[in-house]
Amino acid sequence: MLKLALCLIALPALVAANPVTAARTLPTGTILSQGDLAFGEQADPAALDALIGMETRVMIYEGKPVTPSQLATPTLVERNQMVTLSYVSNSLQIDTEGRALSSGRLGDVVRVMNMGSRATVSGEVAANGSVVIRNR
Repeated sequence: MLKLALCLIALPALVAANPVTAARTLPTGTILSQGDLAFGEQADPAALDALIGMETRVMIYEGKPVTPSQLATPTLVERNQMVTLSYVSNSLQIDTEGRALSSGRLGDVVRVMNMGSRATVSGEVAANGSVVIRNR
């Protein structure tokens, strides 16, 4: 019972520890900018910088706290998007055009149809939005 009472006493402090809230209603898929977030005097600038550039996974309503569980890294490749498909093996690199068959974030493995051969391959999404197939 004592533990429960201590948790209830500490609860308002835990809620106040996250002063970053949504400045407007943020639909799913919104890439956060500084104007999308409102923060109090206790806000840590480093924590705010970590949120900027992230993508919302769920709708966040105006005035509600923004938590890391509601965010993800931005989607770099959308389904049906034309992408550069790169095959890399040691010092050899071959680039061609492909169509993404699924969406993906940095590091995700997505399927891509090679537009030249119509073959379907799987590769990893790179930071520049291309899909890389590495020789294993």
